[in-house]
Amino acid sequence: MPAPDVIIIGGGIVGAACAWECAREGMSVTVIEADVIGGGATAAGMGHLVVLDDSEEQFALCRYSVRLWDNLVEDLPADVEYLNCGTLWVAADEAEMGFLPGKRDFYVSRGVRAEILDSQALAAAEPHLRAGLPGGLLIPDDGVIYSPCAARFFVERAQSLGAKLMIGRRVAEIERDGVKLEDGTRVSAGVIVNAAGTAAAKLTPGVPIRPRKGHLLITDRYPAYVNHQLVELGYLKSAHSTTADSVAFNVQPRATGQLLIGSSRQYGAEDRAVSPEMLARMLSRVNDFMPSLGGVSAIRTWTGFRAATPDKMPLIGPWPGHNRLNLAAGHEGLGITTSLGTAKLLVDQLLMRPSAIPQTPYLAGRKFGTTVH
Repeated sequence: MPAPDVIIIGGGIVGAACAWECAREGMSVTVIEADVIGGGATAAGMGHLVVLDDSEEQFALCRYSVRLWDNLVEDLPADVEYLNCGTLWVAADEAEMGFLPGKRDFYVSRGVRAEILDSQALAAAEPHLRAGLPGGLLIPDDGVIYSPCAARFFVERAQSLGAKLMIGRRVAEIERDGVKLEDGTRVSAGVIVNAAGTAAAKLTPGVPIRPRKGHLLITDRYPAYVNHQLVELGYLKSAHSTTADSVAFNVQPRATGQLLIGSSRQYGAEDRAVSPEMLARMLSRVNDFMPSLGGVSAIRTWTGFRAATPDKMPLIGPWPGHNRLNLAAGHEGLGITTSLGTAKLLVDQLLMRPSAIPQTPYLAGRKFGTTVH
């Protein structure tokens, strides 16, 4: 087999999007995946397409990516289960309600629709929320998908353009001109893209990524029980804790009628087992906002690992000291949302052309003010 232009390590949704984008630009591509396409964090996480406002850089990448998703919606197969449910940021008290005008203005001034709901409007929009909650902020254009099938769709699009797959093959080492697999096979390429998620740091020493464990639960089918993706306004505070385990209220409706319930975050927890203590904490937090969920039937719980960086931004682009190696990893909980934008930024760098948004905040070789512990 002739050497491809690009080897992509990892067939999660980010690697799959990069494969498709490279193939669309006429590059020959080989995707090497140790397990299955759309496995790992892609299969373990919540499939939200959400524009977050925690920083200008985060907003820019999310907004750019969601626009790319919007352009793709009509082409997505049914099993991707796209649902334009919007996101409702729920305020727990009047103090949090005070933050909503600023949050709304941030979105609206940047072209994203946003609407403040008072207590009555919130109750009408989501009748199963606890009575008396003061209100929330609706971002109506966010959506959810079933991400493993989206990753498969991206790979199939790449294959239709000539991309090759090596499934069930694990990369043991990244070399100067390609990769070495565990069975000793070597594959050369002009460009190597490390899109291996939490495993990226093992393959590229010095990459500032560490795994952050999360728990999720999915219920039986309860159509129209929840109408929007529901997230507590304090979610970002929880997401930014780097020293303590944290939980936050997050409930996502699925096109199947099921409810996906989260979320939790843990550093330093390396086993995949469900922690009864963390699950109980997470469900207790959910109960604070939606007590009636205690009466629904859960059918499965599981854990996964987010690939986290010190500044919560992904690593996209050339890795210093290796003239063929690029990174596309470190997206933590936003890999689904930002997969398409990541692929565009990566390919723009490979082709040495400007991007629709600045590349600098996401460059793989950037300096960090904090270190990974």
